[in-house]
Amino acid sequence: MTWWPVGASLFASNIGSGHFVGLAGTGAASGIAVGGFEWNALFIVLLLGWLFVPVYLTAGVITMPQYLKKRFGGTRISLYLSVISLFLYIFTKISVDMFSGAVFIQQALGWNIYLAVITLLLITALYTVTGGLAALMYTDTVQTFVIIAGAFVLTGFSFAEVGGYSALLAKYSSRYNISPHCYTPRQDAFSMLRHPTTGDLPWPGVLFGIAIVGGWYWCSDQVIVQRCLAARSLTHVKAGCIMCGYLKLLPMFLMVFPGMISRVLYPDEVGCVVPEVCERVCGTEVGCSNIAYPKLVVSIMPNGLRGLMLAVMLAALMSSLASIFNSSSTLFTMDIWTRIRPWATQRELLIVGRVWVLCIVAVSICWIPVVQAAQSGQLFDYIQSVSSYLAPPIASVFLLAVFVKRVNEKGAFWGLIGGLLMGLCRMLPEFWFGSGSCVFPSYCPFLVCGIHYLHFAIILFFCTSVLVLVVSYCTQPIEDLHLHRLVFSLRHSKEERKDLDWEQEEKGKREKVLTLLSSSVAEEGNKSCICRMVGRFCGGGSGSGSSSQAHEQDTEASKKLPDISEDPVWKYIVDVNALIMMAVAVFLWGYYA
Repeated sequence: MTWWPVGASLFASNIGSGHFVGLAGTGAASGIAVGGFEWNALFIVLLLGWLFVPVYLTAGVITMPQYLKKRFGGTRISLYLSVISLFLYIFTKISVDMFSGAVFIQQALGWNIYLAVITLLLITALYTVTGGLAALMYTDTVQTFVIIAGAFVLTGFSFAEVGGYSALLAKYSSRYNISPHCYTPRQDAFSMLRHPTTGDLPWPGVLFGIAIVGGWYWCSDQVIVQRCLAARSLTHVKAGCIMCGYLKLLPMFLMVFPGMISRVLYPDEVGCVVPEVCERVCGTEVGCSNIAYPKLVVSIMPNGLRGLMLAVMLAALMSSLASIFNSSSTLFTMDIWTRIRPWATQRELLIVGRVWVLCIVAVSICWIPVVQAAQSGQLFDYIQSVSSYLAPPIASVFLLAVFVKRVNEKGAFWGLIGGLLMGLCRMLPEFWFGSGSCVFPSYCPFLVCGIHYLHFAIILFFCTSVLVLVVSYCTQPIEDLHLHRLVFSLRHSKEERKDLDWEQEEKGKREKVLTLLSSSVAEEGNKSCICRMVGRFCGGGSGSGSSSQAHEQDTEASKKLPDISEDPVWKYIVDVNALIMMAVAVFLWGYYA
């Protein structure tokens, strides 16, 4: 893949309907500080292209659990990461996209939520199953331009309706809802950096907590990294990351500001806090800020452009879901199914991956009632809080694995377990007691829930890192023989690397080849026409012969060292563009600080 499909796919895979609904909703409730999540990502995505992807490429891996297996050996770390990643995919990413898409469709068209979501999921699963990563990346590229064009149109109509940017500044703080005693617009609504203790998004958390959670998402999440690994060269990876970074400047202006405008235009609906009123407006008692973006579309756009915006939201929803379906399929087949059946053929893995996509669709549909019952006042806060409780240990382990040679398997594993337990000790009580609202405060003990979730992410990251380093330095180190091209300092090494589990891997390969050679290929001709059609849909062809050839090709490919060299001229061009993009981001941070 060249750089522009990579960059567009990175952006489209990240920006889903949850961003349209969540960013606009939080912007309507509290102002522009939520845009810090997007502008912080500009710097993190550069770390992905310049520091992490070179190591992943030289390691020769296609999934993140595979990298940890090569780096540390053993199976428990990679298995842990695979399982928790699949858990997060199903119960946070897919559920959030479904909920936000349902909110938009319900507000715009009045469709039945279940029928709309089931239809979208089935369509998305269909082109994911019949396509693959290449199809998804080109689809993402087209959908990116649809998303941006539609959002620009709505932003123009929104500012025209409110009277321009200066009118928004004047009107936002004066638009009280029907219960001003409980909620009034924040006086720091147009400030990115807010008070460290009383701010709803305190500045230490915005600068450092978001960076930690973003480090997990952008530098170690399978959905994102898989796009970069499909690039033509390292230069194309970097250029794609720069393109994605420039696109990440837009959500503040295309989503957050329109959400604030919606709060100005419809204060009694978007800004409601009285349970009876909220129940009547949006079907939930805790708040209706999530309807800010759909409300604008329904109320101020002409009929034809409403269809355009519906297409934008459907494109964003399907793009995000398709990316998750494809990446989770890769994780399940390569990191879990191959442990259950090490001798599985390529055709079997293809079938299992596509069946897994259908299983995800089924689980997601069953999860719809839970998502609908768990509506909260601010969807984006829910997404980021869950990530802050579970992601920092993973971010810590990946960072130390790439940059600290002394870190070993024992340190990484116990760091992950300790971080997970610490995160659950914060997350479970908060879900049990509830995060509360203006009318119904939470009864969660202050010692547990009193720390802001972004501050907790910083503490959790620090504690996990300390635990990883302490355990690693108290146990046996890993020799450099096993680390060539697996850590940043040895990424250019030309010496032969012997993987930590090479004996078990070689034994498994021999057993697999013997199993394939002993299997009969004559059974293909005895299959019925229906079986042949199903086989072609799921990945036709005989499994044994193709798998034997694939094994020989893998053996030859493993002898070649990955090439991460760059043309000096193009390297200079992408480096300069990265500096320009960072300068633009710093200026915007300073202007809105």
